[in-house]
Amino acid sequence: MKELIPRRWRQEMELPLGSFQREMNRLLDTFFGAEVPWGEGQWSPRMDVSETESDVVVKAEVPGLDRGDIDVSLCGDILTVSGEKKDERTEEKGDYRLLERRYGSFKRSITLPAGVDPEKVQADFKKGVLTITLPKTEETRARKIKVKEEPE
Repeated sequence: MKELIPRRWRQEMELPLGSFQREMNRLLDTFFGAEVPWGEGQWSPRMDVSETESDVVVKAEVPGLDRGDIDVSLCGDILTVSGEKKDERTEEKGDYRLLERRYGSFKRSITLPAGVDPEKVQADFKKGVLTITLPKTEETRARKIKVKEEPE
C-alpha cells in the first residue's frame, strides 16, 4: 500500500517529529500572516527588506509605538528590532468589550543579504513605520565590469 503514495509525500510523512512540527508552524505562519499571537503578550511587526545598489533598507510596521519604545541593534550581519507596546486598557465593569489590538513585547532578527557599514546605519520613525537604512560596504557593492572585445 505504501507504494501507492507518491514518493514526495512519503518523504514528508517520514520526517522526524521536530521537522514535522517546524513545517506545520511554517504553514500556519504563512496562512495567518506574521502576526499570529502564539502567546499572551506576544506579537511581531511585519517587515519589508529591499536591496538597492548601495543600501539595504528595512521597513517595519510598528503602529502605536513611540520612538523611545523601539530598540535597533546590529551584530555582524544580524539586524534585531525589538520593543514593547504598552497595554492601554482600562478596567470597566458592566458591558462586554471586544479587544483585538495586540500588546506586549516583540523581537525580530533578520540576516542581512549583504555586508553593511555599521557606522553609517540610520533609523527613522514616521507615522508608525520604522525605516532602517544600512549602507553597503565598498566590498559588497556591485561593480560593473566592462567586457573587452578581442582584436581579430
